Amino acid sequence: MSTSKDIDLSIEGMSCAACVNRIERAVRKLPGVENAQVNLATEQARVSVADDGPDAAALIAAVVQAGYQAHEMNPAAAAPEAVPANDWRELALVVGGGILTLILNLPMLTGLEIAPLWQWLLATPVQLLVGARFYAGAWAALKDRSANMDVLVAIGTSAAYGLSVYQALTVAHHAHLYFEAGATVIVLVRLGKWLEMRARRRASAAIRALHALRPATARVQRHGQEADIPVAQLRVGDRLVLRPGELIAADARVLEGRSQTDESMMTGESRPVDKAAGAALIGGSVNGSGLLLAEVTAVGTETVLAGIIRAVENAQLGKAPVQRMADRVTAVFVPVILLIALITLAGWLLAGAGTDQAIINAVAVLVIACPCALGLATPAAIMAGTGTAARQGILIRDVEALELLHSVQAIAFDKTGTLTEGKPRLVSQQTFTGSAAEHLRLAAAMQKGSEHPLAKAVLDAAAGQALPTAVDMQAVPGQGVQAEIDGARYVLGNRQLLAAHGITPEGGVAEQAEGHSLAWLARVAPTPALLGLFAFGDALKPEAAAAVAQLHAQQLRVLMLSGDNVGSAEKVAATLGIREVHAGLSPTDKAAIVARLHGEGVRVAMVGDGINDAPALAAADVGIAMGSGTDVAMHTAGVTLMRGDPRLLAGAIDISRRTWRKILQNLFWAFIFNVAGIPLAAFGKLNPMIAGAMMAVSSVFVVSNALLLTRWKSGAQHA
Repeated sequence: MSTSKDIDLSIEGMSCAACVNRIERAVRKLPGVENAQVNLATEQARVSVADDGPDAAALIAAVVQAGYQAHEMNPAAAAPEAVPANDWRELALVVGGGILTLILNLPMLTGLEIAPLWQWLLATPVQLLVGARFYAGAWAALKDRSANMDVLVAIGTSAAYGLSVYQALTVAHHAHLYFEAGATVIVLVRLGKWLEMRARRRASAAIRALHALRPATARVQRHGQEADIPVAQLRVGDRLVLRPGELIAADARVLEGRSQTDESMMTGESRPVDKAAGAALIGGSVNGSGLLLAEVTAVGTETVLAGIIRAVENAQLGKAPVQRMADRVTAVFVPVILLIALITLAGWLLAGAGTDQAIINAVAVLVIACPCALGLATPAAIMAGTGTAARQGILIRDVEALELLHSVQAIAFDKTGTLTEGKPRLVSQQTFTGSAAEHLRLAAAMQKGSEHPLAKAVLDAAAGQALPTAVDMQAVPGQGVQAEIDGARYVLGNRQLLAAHGITPEGGVAEQAEGHSLAWLARVAPTPALLGLFAFGDALKPEAAAAVAQLHAQQLRVLMLSGDNVGSAEKVAATLGIREVHAGLSPTDKAAIVARLHGEGVRVAMVGDGINDAPALAAADVGIAMGSGTDVAMHTAGVTLMRGDPRLLAGAIDISRRTWRKILQNLFWAFIFNVAGIPLAAFGKLNPMIAGAMMAVSSVFVVSNALLLTRWKSGAQHA
């Protein structure tokens, strides 16, 4: 079966959404490329290729052929520095050009005159050196038979510069020259791009902060000796020596010692988390005041931290449907603007205006229409929103989940581990035949190795007892487990499981009324018999009631879909204020209810934490997993709440809504700057200098507007 892989590239030289379209087209032409997504805000590309498709070198060659620079990104490498060296070179060019341009504008500011020769000497370095990137970008675009922002700026400023040279050489010295107009546009646009780059890097601060959690070295214990080694050399099974205050180099399990760790960067949990023997450690968290000896359980790209970074990058690299629409508009936008500029030129000439006035008005059209802001509107908001959410413990894995979450109408909760602690304990036993002690040993033998919360409760209750050997164990999702012990076949589970084997369960009425979860033990072969009943109690999460109240305040319909018995589910629902309860459900039943709601036109988010929730998570418009749950649930979900606080769900919906509003605001203002400015320029009401300033301001505005999302707090922070 053919499979695909993703190759991530860093792209240099993009100026607007038209550049994005051109790079995507160039890469998609290569045989074996299945998809290509380029993000202007992150300056990155993700290319999906078949196993026998092109390698990174071939993709880079295609990007270079399109007129840009690229290199492959190393997932294990550190994030780029906040202010790269070429930023200072860019700033030096802008400052130098700005000084020359300021001198050129002295006549307008002070009334002093500058001779045409001196104007030419001042303007030429700005036009040819500071403006060199526009010529390079325009040439690459025109070779590719396309157009972008660079084409608009290069043509517009060259027209102003050329007209001024012509006027200086052929007309009397009183002729009006436009050297300052072209120079001002170039400097303002480059200044805008520099400010935009700085703002974009602020938006990607979350990724850099996560990368910074990776220490360079780790102290390991080997053959009784301690030594510092590079983190890249760590292997699963190595023993880490973690001193107080150190960054934990990889995911691990505590073998000896007691301490607390700060996991706030990964989970948003502001309080230190107690750690003792057997506790899991997250690589990148900070050890507290205790000395720990721990065994490495995951390294490199398999760690929790790497997974968080990968998920945030996936969301930021992804392209929302609304962005695809903007890209389609941009694909025809630049050619249309070139046509409008020609019509403006011809119209003013036919109206009897001078050649210089006609050219200047056409230049203003070209400059004001640059679609930089349009290309940045959506990805800048997505970068800021997903990065901020990650810092608060809300991991949004893909951009579709971010876009859909804002419009969900109903939230469907699993019960155990989502609204309850997921740490039930055995509270009572009832026997129908045989002894309670023997029943407990049989149940524990059948549950050995299981990660289910009820299985752990049984195993805890039977701790220290000698257990018989169970063989041919089979988990029945949403119902229970069956196994063979000493030649007899047993089942342990709910009413549906027993009914499937022709056994009628008894008892449990009082326990069910108390809200306890029930599991019956029965022998199904060679002679069927109902043996006993186990009742489990599970405490509600302290934050659950507040979480449900927050969702109701957000005008959302809240449901509970539980595999537990009706009494237990209804008692929990009544305590929390959930009015719509479906209990005794199998995994397929949960998925079917979600699908039915979907069919009724209700957009549904499903919240769960177990294997039995995976089908419903996949069926929902948006699947939301608890970070304390199983890997299957987290891999199926589009959103993961990194700590077990259900109040984060309201936060996830809130940040999605805010991000969506920012996207719409940015698109609106980007279109306003472009579309409203074009007729003003065409009718001579906007000179090129003001047009250049407006274009630069529009790009900085949309990125700065998106950055307001970085102030957001989830409302679920611990004191």
